[in-house]
Amino acid sequence: MRSPDAAPPFDDSRRLTGCNLFFDGPGAVLGAGMAACAAGVVDAWRARVTHALGALGWPAEAIMARPHAHGVSLALAAPLDQLFTATEVNEWALWAALHVCAIDAGPQPHAPGDPAAWDAAEALATLSAMARAEHAPALRALAAAAARRHLNMLVDDDAVTIGSGRGGRSWPRAALPEVAALDWDVLSDLPITLVTGSNGKTTTTRLVAAMLRAHGWRTAHTCTDGVFAGTTAIEAGDYSGPAGARLALRQADIDAAVLETARGGILRRGIASTRADVAIVTNISDDHFGEYGVDNLDDLADVKLTVARPLGAHGTLVLNADDPLLLARAASVHARLALFAPDADAPALIELRARGGSTCGVRAGHLLLERKDDSHDLGAIDTMPLSFGGAARYNIANIAAAVLAADALSVDADSVRAVLAAFGSHHGDNPGRLEHFLVGGVEILVDYAHNPDGMRSLLAAAARVRRGRLGLLLGQAGDRDNAEVRALADVVASDRPDFVVLKDLPGYLRGRTDGEVPSILRDQLRKRGVDAAHISIELDEWQALRNLLAWARAGDTLVLPVHGKYSRPRVAALLDALASNGWHAGGALPADAA
Repeated sequence: MRSPDAAPPFDDSRRLTGCNLFFDGPGAVLGAGMAACAAGVVDAWRARVTHALGALGWPAEAIMARPHAHGVSLALAAPLDQLFTATEVNEWALWAALHVCAIDAGPQPHAPGDPAAWDAAEALATLSAMARAEHAPALRALAAAAARRHLNMLVDDDAVTIGSGRGGRSWPRAALPEVAALDWDVLSDLPITLVTGSNGKTTTTRLVAAMLRAHGWRTAHTCTDGVFAGTTAIEAGDYSGPAGARLALRQADIDAAVLETARGGILRRGIASTRADVAIVTNISDDHFGEYGVDNLDDLADVKLTVARPLGAHGTLVLNADDPLLLARAASVHARLALFAPDADAPALIELRARGGSTCGVRAGHLLLERKDDSHDLGAIDTMPLSFGGAARYNIANIAAAVLAADALSVDADSVRAVLAAFGSHHGDNPGRLEHFLVGGVEILVDYAHNPDGMRSLLAAAARVRRGRLGLLLGQAGDRDNAEVRALADVVASDRPDFVVLKDLPGYLRGRTDGEVPSILRDQLRKRGVDAAHISIELDEWQALRNLLAWARAGDTLVLPVHGKYSRPRVAALLDALASNGWHAGGALPADAA
């Protein structure tokens, strides 16, 4: 029996199917609890992993233990066709390490279903049988041949694809071709851009995709709203992980792809694409701490910079030089470097230009793309719709990042300039991100702000149009810890809102009970001086938004961070309908819009 005080040895064991936080290729990772942090356990785990890999004939150069506040992440690289076995190796090695260190972790698994922690010979026999059952020589051969030819390879449980877009071909995983039977000359890759960061990923992704379309390329892109080929939605929902990337890259009629690459997908499975041409990291800010061993900004920066791994030496990494964490890591980048910042003459940008690198920033109110002996004036920043008259500083950063990505892919400056002059002037350009409506005398901003930095930037943009009272919709995902939830409330309280409606985030409770997060937000708002009479809780996001519209009067400003995938299109449709029908603040809302 497990002793009452014994902690489970791990809470998560998963395959890593691509480039990841730990190494450049596939493998497995184990989220071990505090028991694994006891003296000698990690060393014993490492010794047993090394022994098992040798017995299985796998390379043993990539074995990593990454301690964190709640335990330690234990990772090992493995052949592409042995990932389920790799998770078994990892779990057995931890159980065996705890056993040899005399740490009680409860009843230990054993043969025939699992390798025995207390008998290495029996365990290796079990693991070898698992490896033989999983072994797929055709998959390994194709992967090696694709790597020699520098071709992208996409693998999931059902299919394998070599190349991408128009140059890609796919086969069922159970019926793979022989290497010699392939016509390799018809296989090719398209330009691939990865976009990550704490804020601005979706806007930057959409903007790069628009620039590539202006260049004449049919472009697929993925984001938290879905997968798109050209401007046509293929799938709706959050596709900012590997599944969305594979779906986009397998579209047979595309010439380029821009892939939003979120933290969660990187940590859970890794990056789907084995190669990329450009990667962007927009910024690093407090978010999602406590998940998968990410406890602070340094950890988060390491995760985001995983997008540099598929670039190789010839790709381009676009970094925010105004972010100290990213700038500090720039020196260790093996890819080509491109930097953006609000100030075109920031020291880091001047230094990079002197070395022949590309930069983008603002000088005398104009956005400039520059190298050592080359400069392009892309226009006055405050005339670009996405900049919100120059007030949306975070969108200026997103613009500069997109410019550098397009430049790295040889998009001409005239195409970039034309996109910047128009993008954001129509609601369909960037739905759900800093959309501005004037309806019935009420200024309304719809956005996706979901963390303190994003909310701070959104409120700064709202200050440009605010004339009267401020109403705000507020919620937070359940996977943020209480301190992060309170920090979001602190940002809102600092703007002294006149009315706040608190909501749950549909589909993002993540273990919290209904109303739990809104209650924390309410308590923190009151602690920071917001009158209880100015706070309302309406858990349903759609009804919460309608309550704010019903409260508003002419001259008010409403700030609406909308997160539900079904709510976002309904919000835009409702606001457009109200404007078209001549609705005035204080009037009844149409019943059929609920």
